[in-house]
Amino acid sequence: MQIKVASRMEEYEEGIFQLLNEQRIEKERRGEKVYNLSVGTPDFPPAQHIVDAVVEAAKKPENYKYSLGELPQLIQAVIDRYRVRYGVCLEENEIMSVYGSQEGLAHIGLSLCDSGDIVLVPNPGYPIFEIGSSLAGAVVVPYMLYPERNYEPSFEEIPKSILEKTRYMIVSYPLNPICKCAPQGFYERLITWARENEIIIIHDNAYSDITFDGRTGSSFLAYPGAKDVGVEYYSLSKSFNYTGARVSFLVGNAQVVQNFKKLRSQIDYGTFLPVQYGAVAALTGTDDQVVWQRNEYEKRRNALCRGLSRIGWKVEDSEGTMFAWAKIPEKFGSDDVEFVKRLLDATGVLCTPGSSFGSLGKGYVRFALTLPVEVIKEAVNVIDVSGILK
Repeated sequence: MQIKVASRMEEYEEGIFQLLNEQRIEKERRGEKVYNLSVGTPDFPPAQHIVDAVVEAAKKPENYKYSLGELPQLIQAVIDRYRVRYGVCLEENEIMSVYGSQEGLAHIGLSLCDSGDIVLVPNPGYPIFEIGSSLAGAVVVPYMLYPERNYEPSFEEIPKSILEKTRYMIVSYPLNPICKCAPQGFYERLITWARENEIIIIHDNAYSDITFDGRTGSSFLAYPGAKDVGVEYYSLSKSFNYTGARVSFLVGNAQVVQNFKKLRSQIDYGTFLPVQYGAVAALTGTDDQVVWQRNEYEKRRNALCRGLSRIGWKVEDSEGTMFAWAKIPEKFGSDDVEFVKRLLDATGVLCTPGSSFGSLGKGYVRFALTLPVEVIKEAVNVIDVSGILK
């Protein structure tokens, strides 16, 4: 029997990631060291009080039933977090949980878009922005982020014919993979433009707790008028190393939140209760570890970006996120895929080709700051000794 699958699956090829993973496995099989700076999974553990809350809740048999929604104390914890951390007042009907921002971004288009509606996504940008929108049958139109414009979208360059059909625009700062924080005055301009064009804004706020050089990560909703035009995803994955637990929240415009909640009620029985209790502990506990690991990420940023610049590969300092974004050395042209393969083969250092994040990522690579400072320094030294930059 010949199995036929959906034509959309042609768009979701593993491609270079499968090849690089096979190359990594082969090097490790030969006993060669690999410095894996490709996967954006925090290597820090969650704080002990979070683990303890999950463990205690998991001991109680009654917590194994369907939760069918959020614990009241979890909703209150989000309200308090946004008030204290961002100066934002949220109401209960402006909050819902999802299984991580990735899942939320994958499905929200189904609640907002009809087939043929346009969705604006950043280029370069995180792949789920485009994939989730396409699953809803939307026409995905990239807006270009150029370094010479400090990676700020140019609203004036988006044709009126596009704007008239646009249902929502996905925005994210600090943005993975380009590692830039929002330019001064950007959110005010964004809100005004969105209101004028009746376009919903979906802001992915995954990295506001990982910003460097004295920058303070903010919330889109902290700006006047934001709740009138949009919503924001707030994740516990990167701030609290709660990645496997899959807890994120969509907050903001009540109509958008409740509309999405209606859709998810058809496919979702709620987050496992022990996981919710852990999330309450994260949001209501001390931020000591959040601050400590932000400083550690900055030290890693310094070791990588400044270390590579010192040996002849000029890499800009990341402004935020747990990544660094680097233009590949000029001698390799713009073929980032071939460069990543050669770098791994010559040094054991594994990073991600920039073209994985859109056409404007071609000629760049992304490093994840997921190894200790001393190991990153060792990786930089291996690159230097290998002669690949010469």
